Amino acid sequence: MIAFPTALADVLLVEPRVIEDERGWFMETWHAERFAAAGIDVHFVQDNHSCSRRGVVRGMHYQVRRAQGKLVRVVAGEVYDVAVDLRRSSATFGRSVELVLSAASRKMLWIPPGFAHGFLALSERAELAYKCTDFYDPASERTLLWNDPQLAIRWPIPEGTVVITSAKDRAGAPLAEAETYP
Repeated sequence: MIAFPTALADVLLVEPRVIEDERGWFMETWHAERFAAAGIDVHFVQDNHSCSRRGVVRGMHYQVRRAQGKLVRVVAGEVYDVAVDLRRSSATFGRSVELVLSAASRKMLWIPPGFAHGFLALSERAELAYKCTDFYDPASERTLLWNDPQLAIRWPIPEGTVVITSAKDRAGAPLAEAETYP
Protein backbone atom coordinates (compact mmCIF):
# COMPACT_ATOMS: atom_id res chain seq x y z
CA MET A 1 0.00 0.00 0.00
CA ILE A 2 1.00 3.59 -0.53
CA ALA A 3 0.00 6.50 1.71
CA PHE A 4 -0.24 9.91 0.04
CA PRO A 5 -0.30 13.23 1.92
CA THR A 6 -3.37 15.45 1.63
CA ALA A 7 -3.89 19.18 2.11
CA LEU A 8 -3.97 18.61 5.88
CA ALA A 9 -1.01 17.34 7.85
CA ASP A 10 -1.54 13.84 9.22
CA VAL A 11 -4.59 13.05 7.03
CA LEU A 12 -3.47 10.45 4.48
CA LEU A 13 -5.02 8.99 1.35
CA VAL A 14 -4.23 5.27 1.33
CA GLU A 15 -4.04 3.30 -1.88
CA PRO A 16 -3.98 -0.42 -1.16
CA ARG A 17 -2.24 -2.92 -3.39
CA VAL A 18 -4.92 -4.73 -5.35
CA ILE A 19 -4.27 -8.14 -6.89
CA GLU A 20 -6.59 -8.86 -9.81
CA ASP A 21 -7.00 -11.93 -11.98
CA GLU A 22 -9.75 -13.81 -13.80
CA ARG A 23 -11.43 -14.66 -10.47
CA GLY A 24 -11.77 -11.05 -9.36
CA TRP A 25 -9.56 -9.12 -6.95
CA PHE A 26 -8.05 -9.14 -3.46
CA MET A 27 -6.66 -6.40 -1.23
CA GLU A 28 -5.53 -6.01 2.36
CA THR A 29 -7.59 -3.33 4.08
CA TRP A 30 -5.44 -3.39 7.22
CA HIS A 31 -1.95 -4.69 7.92
CA ALA A 32 -0.49 -3.23 11.11
CA GLU A 33 3.17 -3.47 10.09
CA ARG A 34 2.67 -1.99 6.61
CA PHE A 35 0.46 0.83 7.85
CA ALA A 36 2.91 1.62 10.68
CA ALA A 37 5.71 1.88 8.12
CA ALA A 38 3.54 4.41 6.25
CA GLY A 39 3.00 6.49 9.41
CA ILE A 40 -0.28 5.02 10.64
CA ASP A 41 0.85 3.21 13.78
CA VAL A 42 -2.43 2.77 15.65
CA HIS A 43 -4.54 0.17 17.41
CA PHE A 44 -8.13 -0.17 16.23
CA VAL A 45 -10.84 -1.19 18.72
CA GLN A 46 -14.10 -0.82 16.80
CA ASP A 47 -15.36 -1.32 13.23
CA ASN A 48 -18.43 0.52 11.92
CA HIS A 49 -20.46 0.17 8.72
CA SER A 50 -23.08 2.65 7.51
CA CYS A 51 -25.39 2.80 4.52
CA SER A 52 -26.80 6.06 3.15
CA ARG A 53 -28.92 7.02 0.19
CA ARG A 54 -28.10 9.77 -2.31
CA GLY A 55 -28.20 13.26 -0.78
CA VAL A 56 -27.57 12.15 2.81
CA VAL A 57 -24.99 14.15 4.75
CA ARG A 58 -23.61 12.49 7.87
CA GLY A 59 -21.41 14.60 10.09
CA MET A 60 -19.35 16.39 10.98
CA HIS A 61 -18.72 14.07 13.94
CA TYR A 62 -15.96 13.86 16.55
CA GLN A 63 -15.41 12.98 20.21
CA VAL A 64 -13.74 15.44 22.56
CA ARG A 65 -12.49 13.13 25.32
CA ARG A 66 -12.15 9.81 23.57
CA ALA A 67 -10.93 11.21 20.27
CA GLN A 68 -11.10 8.66 17.47
CA GLY A 69 -8.78 8.12 14.57
CA LYS A 70 -10.68 6.61 11.63
CA LEU A 71 -9.62 4.60 8.61
CA VAL A 72 -12.52 5.15 6.19
CA ARG A 73 -13.31 3.26 2.99
CA VAL A 74 -16.32 3.01 0.72
CA VAL A 75 -17.47 -0.56 0.07
CA ALA A 76 -20.44 0.33 -2.18
CA GLY A 77 -21.08 3.49 -4.17
CA GLU A 78 -19.41 6.86 -3.85
CA VAL A 79 -19.16 9.66 -1.27
CA TYR A 80 -17.74 13.14 -0.92
CA ASP A 81 -15.66 12.69 2.21
CA VAL A 82 -14.56 15.57 4.44
CA ALA A 83 -12.23 15.92 7.43
CA VAL A 84 -11.87 19.20 9.37
CA ASP A 85 -8.85 19.94 11.57
CA LEU A 86 -10.09 20.83 15.07
CA ARG A 87 -6.65 21.00 16.73
CA ARG A 88 -6.19 24.63 17.86
CA SER A 89 -2.42 24.12 18.02
CA SER A 90 -2.35 23.12 14.34
CA ALA A 91 -1.38 25.50 11.53
CA THR A 92 -4.38 24.11 9.62
CA PHE A 93 -6.99 24.57 12.38
CA GLY A 94 -10.45 24.98 10.86
CA ARG A 95 -9.36 23.86 7.39
CA SER A 96 -10.73 20.83 5.60
CA VAL A 97 -9.64 18.16 3.19
CA GLU A 98 -12.37 17.11 0.77
CA LEU A 99 -12.24 14.25 -1.71
CA VAL A 100 -14.32 11.62 -3.44
CA LEU A 101 -13.98 8.08 -2.15
CA SER A 102 -15.58 5.21 -4.03
CA ALA A 103 -15.83 1.46 -3.99
CA ALA A 104 -14.39 1.48 -7.52
CA SER A 105 -11.19 3.32 -6.52
CA ARG A 106 -10.74 1.23 -3.35
CA LYS A 107 -8.79 4.10 -1.76
CA MET A 108 -9.08 4.75 1.96
CA LEU A 109 -8.71 7.88 4.07
CA TRP A 110 -6.81 7.95 7.37
CA ILE A 111 -8.24 10.65 9.65
CA PRO A 112 -6.28 10.90 12.90
CA PRO A 113 -7.72 11.95 16.27
CA GLY A 114 -8.37 15.69 16.41
CA PHE A 115 -10.49 15.93 13.27
CA ALA A 116 -14.23 16.06 12.60
CA HIS A 117 -15.43 13.71 9.87
CA GLY A 118 -18.45 13.68 7.59
CA PHE A 119 -19.59 12.78 4.11
CA LEU A 120 -22.24 13.29 1.43
CA ALA A 121 -23.59 10.20 -0.35
CA LEU A 122 -23.16 10.82 -4.09
CA SER A 123 -24.45 7.49 -5.40
CA GLU A 124 -27.94 6.01 -5.12
CA ARG A 125 -26.62 3.95 -2.18
CA ALA A 126 -23.28 4.40 -0.42
CA GLU A 127 -21.80 2.14 2.22
CA LEU A 128 -18.86 3.15 4.39
CA ALA A 129 -16.80 0.83 6.55
CA TYR A 130 -14.42 2.40 9.00
CA LYS A 131 -12.10 1.35 11.75
CA CYS A 132 -11.84 3.46 14.93
CA THR A 133 -8.99 3.86 17.40
CA ASP A 134 -11.32 4.41 20.36
CA PHE A 135 -14.80 3.28 21.33
CA TYR A 136 -17.92 5.30 20.65
CA ASP A 137 -18.66 7.48 23.68
CA PRO A 138 -22.02 9.30 23.50
CA ALA A 139 -21.07 11.68 26.35
CA SER A 140 -17.96 12.76 24.43
CA GLU A 141 -19.58 13.01 20.99
CA ARG A 142 -19.83 16.42 19.35
CA THR A 143 -21.13 17.61 15.99
CA LEU A 144 -19.66 20.41 13.94
CA LEU A 145 -22.23 22.14 11.71
CA TRP A 146 -21.68 20.54 8.31
CA ASN A 147 -22.65 23.66 6.32
CA ASP A 148 -21.04 26.34 8.51
CA PRO A 149 -20.00 29.13 6.09
CA GLN A 150 -16.77 29.62 8.05
CA LEU A 151 -15.67 26.11 7.05
CA ALA A 152 -16.24 26.88 3.34
CA ILE A 153 -16.65 23.18 2.48
CA ARG A 154 -17.44 22.83 -1.21
CA TRP A 155 -20.20 20.22 -0.90
CA PRO A 156 -21.14 19.09 -4.45
CA ILE A 157 -24.88 19.41 -3.95
CA PRO A 158 -26.82 19.93 -7.20
CA GLU A 159 -29.11 22.95 -7.31
CA GLY A 160 -32.56 22.08 -5.99
CA THR A 161 -31.39 18.99 -4.11
CA VAL A 162 -32.85 18.53 -0.65
CA VAL A 163 -30.06 17.43 1.66
CA ILE A 164 -31.06 14.75 4.16
CA THR A 165 -29.50 15.04 7.62
CA SER A 166 -30.32 13.93 11.14
CA ALA A 167 -31.66 16.35 13.74
CA LYS A 168 -28.33 15.99 15.55
CA ASP A 169 -26.39 17.03 12.45
CA ARG A 170 -28.71 19.99 11.75
CA ALA A 171 -28.06 21.19 15.32
CA GLY A 172 -24.26 21.00 15.03
CA ALA A 173 -22.14 23.82 16.42
CA PRO A 174 -20.48 26.30 14.07
CA LEU A 175 -16.68 26.31 14.29
CA ALA A 176 -16.68 29.56 16.29
CA GLU A 177 -18.69 27.87 19.06
CA ALA A 178 -17.46 24.28 18.77
CA GLU A 179 -15.58 22.47 21.49
CA THR A 180 -12.19 21.70 19.99
CA TYR A 181 -8.84 20.13 20.84
CA PRO A 182 -5.80 21.93 22.27
